[in-house]
Amino acid sequence: MRQAKQQGYRSRAAFKLLQIDAREKILKPGQTVVDLGAAPGGWSQVAAAKVKPGGRVIAIDLLTIVPISGVILLKGDFRSDGLLRAMEGARADVVLSDLAPNLSGIGNVDQARALELAGAAIDFCCKALKADGVFLAKAFHGQAFDAVLTRLKSSFRKVKVVKPLASRGESAETYLVARGVSAL
Repeated sequence: MRQAKQQGYRSRAAFKLLQIDAREKILKPGQTVVDLGAAPGGWSQVAAAKVKPGGRVIAIDLLTIVPISGVILLKGDFRSDGLLRAMEGARADVVLSDLAPNLSGIGNVDQARALELAGAAIDFCCKALKADGVFLAKAFHGQAFDAVLTRLKSSFRKVKVVKPLASRGESAETYLVARGVSAL
């Protein structure tokens, strides 16, 4: 976190997105990016810088996000119609999802909540992502991981599992890069 603050980022998550983008070439100037579960805004900061000039970033979270230059901030649940209305009929080039449920500490409950959120994010992509768009999602290895991976593979043409160096080795956290929505 100290390095993130020194470089002007709100969270260590910014480094994860920077490393994934360096390898996968997800973010480009002029794109429309939607950031689901955006608080505190580290991914939105990176995305806003990468899509300049001409791009836009729409970030949504249940939590309040301190304003970020070049980012449209929405407070609410991405599963409501408010986010689609804010997109004004446009489709996103990239959907970022660093979503995680509020953890209860009960493994099977937390896995079920994570699976439900991931499924809702995939459903959102099917409505809001361009046919050649990219979906980047955080996932945790565990009971729900295979179900999320299977669902992604049925909804997208290409799916890749990546783990950036900024993600701690002992963490169950990993990221999924899905390209080309096939379930439009």
